[in-house]
Amino acid sequence: MIDRVEMVARAQLPVDEELKLQKHRLMPENETADKLEQLGKRISIVTGIHGDELEGQYVCYELSRRIQEEPQALAGIVDIYPAMNPFGIDNITRGIPAFDLDMNRLFPGNQNGDMNEYIAAEIMKDMQGTKLCLDIHASNIFLTEIPQVRINELHKEVLVPIAQKSNVDLIWVHGASTVLESTFAYSLNSRDIPTLVVEMGVGMRITENYGNQLVDGIFALMAELGIWKGNVPEVRDPVVSNDELGEDVCYMNAAESGIFLKDKPHGSMVKTGERIGRIVNPLTGELLEEISAPDSGWLFTIREYPVVEEGSLVGRILRREKVS
Repeated sequence: MIDRVEMVARAQLPVDEELKLQKHRLMPENETADKLEQLGKRISIVTGIHGDELEGQYVCYELSRRIQEEPQALAGIVDIYPAMNPFGIDNITRGIPAFDLDMNRLFPGNQNGDMNEYIAAEIMKDMQGTKLCLDIHASNIFLTEIPQVRINELHKEVLVPIAQKSNVDLIWVHGASTVLESTFAYSLNSRDIPTLVVEMGVGMRITENYGNQLVDGIFALMAELGIWKGNVPEVRDPVVSNDELGEDVCYMNAAESGIFLKDKPHGSMVKTGERIGRIVNPLTGELLEEISAPDSGWLFTIREYPVVEEGSLVGRILRREKVS
């Protein structure tokens, strides 16, 4: 098996430093990359576009580890990009430090643009030949999410059948009005490279059970593409929410500022009126607000960071009739 680190893009920095963006390539040693790409046997696993979203770091490690344990089962190319925004990861910041830029608003990039636009363009160039890409994100530090794939309605016909094999809990199809054309996933999907956006866990943390769940799904997708000949874990059937009109999901927001204490664990089934949590004042000991479920359903997002201000999102519920 070929197991090597390859350079994707590099740029000179001040004081004799250099920005290096690298990938880990795993492929059978008796095949050529061109032939495997022609056969559609290349998958790309991307994470670290936002430097404070670390759930994908474990996925990259665990995927590499499992492949290296059974190299004879690999029948295609697996490209792993753990740090698309290496400065952000080093500094644990969402965007690109010093530039105040969100990397996921720079695609497809520009070969003749500034350093960040150039890096984005080089990433897009390196993705050519990929049959399937997973763009792995985490939530922010405030919220925790169940493993889910988010798909815009423009690409749902292609992406939903693929996402159903990825071992996530939820597929959330949202309206085209929420699509940002400068994102990595949109840029690839518009170039006929199917790309799934995965959201799971919480910012600045690693949730290993979520990572293991997604890695199982990646092996199932690899088997579907003919990239993996080894054992494939059984994957779950996700709930699919076709929420183009924004009617499947109800939101809970704080009406008061204070400390949020959650009563219901993440992933719970709740009933209309059931208490989800409380907002309290630690100075006076007052109960400021009780947060109740506006509808029955699945609590798939919950506030993780306890400090809230008026208007802060504290949870999302997928309505019961949408949960199959």
